[in-house]
Amino acid sequence: MKAHEDNAPLSDMRKLVHDVRNPLNSISVCAELAKLQIQNGQPSSAVIENLDRILSECRQCSRILGDAQKK
Repeated sequence: MKAHEDNAPLSDMRKLVHDVRNPLNSISVCAELAKLQIQNGQPSSAVIENLDRILSECRQCSRILGDAQKK
């Protein structure tokens, strides 16, 4: 076996972690923003926009993990 083939599972895991971190970061930022919007009495439409983004990013995480599980 070649050295790069030995590292393939580790490389795949690193890519998976990277791919999941991106939407998780967005979820974290949107949750914090929604919290601040609620605390500052912002219109509910602004909060809902962030909550919709959180839900979308959760679906993205689920797709990424589902795709990884199929491999």
